Amino acid sequence: MRVTLLGTGTSTGVPVIGCDCDVCTSEDPRDTRMRCSCLIEVNGMSLLIDSGPDFRQQALSYGIKRVDAVLYTHHHFDHVAGMDDLRPFLFGNRLPIPCYARPNTSSVLRKMYNYIFSDGSYPGVPRLELKDLCGPFSMTGRYEPKSSITVTPIEVIHGELELYGYRIGDFAYVTDTNNIPDSSIEQLRNLDVLVLDALRDQPHPMHFTIDEAVQTATRIGAKKTYFIHMTHTVSHAATEKRLPENIHLAYDGLVVELD
Repeated sequence: MRVTLLGTGTSTGVPVIGCDCDVCTSEDPRDTRMRCSCLIEVNGMSLLIDSGPDFRQQALSYGIKRVDAVLYTHHHFDHVAGMDDLRPFLFGNRLPIPCYARPNTSSVLRKMYNYIFSDGSYPGVPRLELKDLCGPFSMTGRYEPKSSITVTPIEVIHGELELYGYRIGDFAYVTDTNNIPDSSIEQLRNLDVLVLDALRDQPHPMHFTIDEAVQTATRIGAKKTYFIHMTHTVSHAATEKRLPENIHLAYDGLVVELD
C-alpha cells in the first residue's frame, strides 16, 4: 500500500489569501498546504479520499493517472469542491466512478451537484455513481476488475456533524473531528499508520487541537501518526520539535508505504 497525502491544510489553505504572518510567508515548503485529500494505491487500485478545491492542481502535481473510486468523508466545501475535476479520469475509461459516502453526506452532494446526479441535461458531466455507506464494504477496480479491497468506514463527530473516516488494512484516515466515539476507537486498534485531524493549538468547536490530537493518537496507539488539516498558526518545524517520537506533522506530498 502506498499513501500520498495530496493536501494537509485547513479550509482556507496555507498561505491564507492576504496574510503575511510567519507561516504564510515561510520558505519552508512544508508550511504550504493545499486542502486535505489523500490517494491510496493498493492491489492495483487508486482510491481517492475527498476531492477538494485544490484537487485539479494536486492531480497534476502528483501525476495521478487513475481513480478507481472516491471515498468522501463529509460534504463541506473544502472536501468536495473538486468533484467535477474527476471528469478527465473518464476520458480513457468510460466506466462510472463510484463515490462512496455516509447517507447524510450523499444527500447533500446530490443537491450540491444536481447537474451530475439528477439533472442529466448536459452530456459532458462526469459519470459518477453516488453510493450510500452504512458499514464495511468491498470494491473492485475500474481498471483491473479482478482487484478488490475492503474498506471500513469509521464514525466520528465534527462538532455536531456525523461523518466518516476510513480504514483500509492497517491504515486509517480521520479528518475533521473533535470527537471519536469509543466504538470507533476500537475499530482503529492495531494500525501501522493513522492520519488524524489536528487544527491548531487554540481550541476549536469542531476540530482537535494539537494537544487533543496527541492524546487521541496516544489512546489509539498506531505505530505512526501523522497530523493534517493544520492552519497558518502552525509552523511545521517548530511544532514537529515538540511532538512525541511516533507522531509527526504531515505535509503536502508526503508518501507513506505500508506492507
